[in-house]
Amino acid sequence: MSNGYDPGVELDAAAELADRIDWRVTSTWTDDVLGGFGGFAAGLRVPPGFNKPVLVMSTAGIGTKSEIARATGLIEGLGYDLLAMVADDLSTGGAMPLAMQDYIAVGYLDLERVELLLESITDACADNDVALLGGETAEHPGVIDGDRFDLAATALGIVELGDEVENDRIQAGDVIIGVHSPNLRTSGFSMVRALIVDQLDLDAAFPGSDQTFAEVLLEPSVVYAQSVVNALARAEAHGLAHVKNGGLPYAVGKILPEGTAAVVEQSRWEMPEVFGVLQNLGAVSDQEMFRTFNMGIGYVAIAPEENADLLIRGFKSYDQVATVVGRIVEGDGGVDIR
Repeated sequence: MSNGYDPGVELDAAAELADRIDWRVTSTWTDDVLGGFGGFAAGLRVPPGFNKPVLVMSTAGIGTKSEIARATGLIEGLGYDLLAMVADDLSTGGAMPLAMQDYIAVGYLDLERVELLLESITDACADNDVALLGGETAEHPGVIDGDRFDLAATALGIVELGDEVENDRIQAGDVIIGVHSPNLRTSGFSMVRALIVDQLDLDAAFPGSDQTFAEVLLEPSVVYAQSVVNALARAEAHGLAHVKNGGLPYAVGKILPEGTAAVVEQSRWEMPEVFGVLQNLGAVSDQEMFRTFNMGIGYVAIAPEENADLLIRGFKSYDQVATVVGRIVEGDGGVDIR
C-alpha cells in the first residue's frame, strides 16, 4: 500500500504478540477464572464467602506519565501505575479487586516494547492477586504519532451487600488517616513536564540521590487495594478516598457530606523529597502543589477515632505507613491544609 501500512504485517505481529504473552496472562489466573470463550473473552466465578455479592467496576488510565516513560525508555513500572489507578478506585467503596483488562493504544506495534508493558501489567496483577482476563492492543497508524502509546484499564471488584463504604457516615470528630505515598504515582505529570522536561536533562542526577530525575519521576505507584480490604476487615471506616488528580484537597472534599469540613496538618507526615525539588524548580505555591500532587499521601481513610489504631495496623501489615493527619469538623465542605 502507498502509505506503508500493511494489514497483513499487522496481523502477523499481533499473532506473534499473543503467542509471547499468553503464558504471562494466564499466570495471573486462579481456579475461579473460566477461559476458552472462543479466544474473545474470559469468565470469573464469584469467590466463596459472599452471600449477596455486589460487583463494582472502574476504568482509568495513567495519563501523561507514559510520555516521560516513552521518552526515557523506562516503562517497566507502568503496569503497577495502571493497576493502582483502577484497583485503588474500586477499594474506595470497600470492594476487593478481582480482575482487570487492559487497553494499549500504539502508533505502531513494537513487539518488544508492548511485551515489556504487558510483562509489567502481569507482574502487578500477580503481586496483587488480580486476574488479568485479557485486553486489547490497538495499532492506530496515522492517528497516534510515531512510537507514542496510551495505557488504560477496566477492573472488576466485589463487596458484600451491606459492607460498602458510602461516605455518608462521615461526621465531625472523625479522624483522617493518611496512607503514605513515596512518590508521585500518576498525577501531576503535565506540571512535571512543564517544570522539568523542557528545562533539565532527565538523565541528570536527582539532588541527593544516586538515581536520575527520570528514575525518581517514574517510580511505580503503590497499590493500596489489598491493604485497604485488610484494614476494613479489622475496623469500620466512614469514608475512603484515593488521592489522584486534584490532590488531597479534592480527594477529601469529594467525599465530605453536607455540614462537614476537614482540617489537615502537614506536620503529621514527612513529604518525599521529590515534591520539594519540583516546587523549587518552578517556585510553585504550596496551594498549587497540594492541588496537583499527592504530596506524600496517596490514600485516605476517615473513621471514628477509636478505630484509627486498628485501621493503621491493617495498612502496616502490608508494609504501608499510615498516620492520623487531620480531623473532620463542622463546616461547608472545605479542606483546610495547615
